[in-house]
Amino acid sequence: MKHLKYLSYVLRHKWYVFIECCKLGIFWQGIVHDLSKFLPSEWFPYAEHFYGSKAKQWRDSTGYYKPTDTGDPAFDFAWLLHQKRNKHHWQWWILPEDEGGIKIFPMPDKYRREMLADWRGAGRAQGKPDTKAWYFANKDKMQLHPETRAWIERQLGV
Repeated sequence: MKHLKYLSYVLRHKWYVFIECCKLGIFWQGIVHDLSKFLPSEWFPYAEHFYGSKAKQWRDSTGYYKPTDTGDPAFDFAWLLHQKRNKHHWQWWILPEDEGGIKIFPMPDKYRREMLADWRGAGRAQGKPDTKAWYFANKDKMQLHPETRAWIERQLGV
């Protein structure tokens, strides 16, 4: 049952993201969005984490969840894989430096568009379609290059 529930969510999410990608002129990104979620290395940990016997409410009232603080090592690793396989995640554009600190790169246009479509689509899939409110509640948790942040905020009418 957990796999059917997860499949239902993933397909709903992908549909809404596809619609948003089309609005933003990135049709192909909408088709290939989050295909890695169907890989066993992501599928099984995600299905168990969100719909398995130990599942709990992971998201806060805005829809945000902190994937690195779950106490679920299998899911944590699956989330890491997902970020590094999908350039529409802001975490993909961060380089930890050997001396400490990080370097943040600007996101190319098609990936920042897909990121925005992902946020909008996820909000719709979860019944929380106010992307601007979600962004304000979570923007300080994101490490975005100033160019990327400025573009996002222009798109959200900030």
